[in-house]
Amino acid sequence: MAKITLGGNPVETLGSLPDVGSKAPEFTLITTDLSSKSLSEYKGVKVLLNIFPSIDTGICATSTRKFNVEAAGLENTRVLCISRDTPFAQKRFCAAEGIEHVEMLSDFNKGSFGKDYNLEMIDGAMQGFHSRAIVVLDEFGTVLYKEQVPEIGKEPDYKAALNAIT
Repeated sequence: MAKITLGGNPVETLGSLPDVGSKAPEFTLITTDLSSKSLSEYKGVKVLLNIFPSIDTGICATSTRKFNVEAAGLENTRVLCISRDTPFAQKRFCAAEGIEHVEMLSDFNKGSFGKDYNLEMIDGAMQGFHSRAIVVLDEFGTVLYKEQVPEIGKEPDYKAALNAIT
């Protein structure tokens, strides 16, 4: 189990993120138009998974905004923002914020992504939500970089994640 904190209070996740060099677990998530998207659909492009608890919190919204700006200039790369939020909340946020360069994907219905990637929080005030993490994949779905952010209220290392893509 990964040990992280929320406001300095200990929280545990189901386990550790997939190892660098390993194949990322397949997933199917819901888009803002209620269709499904699977990891296999991104074969041939690099993928940055920006994973967070809820778009309706400050740091989650900030990371989405920052990656939206960066994604506009990335070649052969998709940035996927993944949370347990409903697709309706994700769509509302993107419309209000002018988010156009990242894809929002929801794990609201089953939570299987959080379980498969071992980042579901199993205790604490946000039990059941995803912890804040970044996973970068190459064109074949192999993990190039991972970051389990140790404090939920802190931003990920944007520079390290973006450097893993180039």
